[in-house]
Amino acid sequence: MPITLTVSEGLLSSQAQAQAFAGLTDAVLDVAGLTGNTFMTANVIGTINVLPVDHVLAAGKPVAAAFVELKLPEIALATAEAKRAFIEKATDVVERAAEGRIKREHIWSNIVYAPEGAWGIAGQSYSNVDLVGAIQNAAMS
Repeated sequence: MPITLTVSEGLLSSQAQAQAFAGLTDAVLDVAGLTGNTFMTANVIGTINVLPVDHVLAAGKPVAAAFVELKLPEIALATAEAKRAFIEKATDVVERAAEGRIKREHIWSNIVYAPEGAWGIAGQSYSNVDLVGAIQNAAMS
């Protein structure tokens, strides 16, 4: 499940970027109740984008900011409570990693869902039922 972390240059050291991404991975697995699930853990992937300071804007002006985007199948984190929990955890992770170099109100998160049957892993398209089956099979192994 791809996570995209976008930050202003100088906000996070290379080590803090890695720690933040690991924390975001843990957050999505925890909120989904899938910590330790081998199928899901292997498929929490993503990118870290570090942009020049003048390319990250809020209210039309450069700002030290971070954006977390999580892409999931529409069956995942379907409840409002799960969405809130992920966003809170993601914000906490980035805020800690920035060590005071960012205001909490400059950390934005969103969750985007892939439509039914539009989730692909290793060239295979998964329906929601297929994806749940793969997750459950990994839990039984």
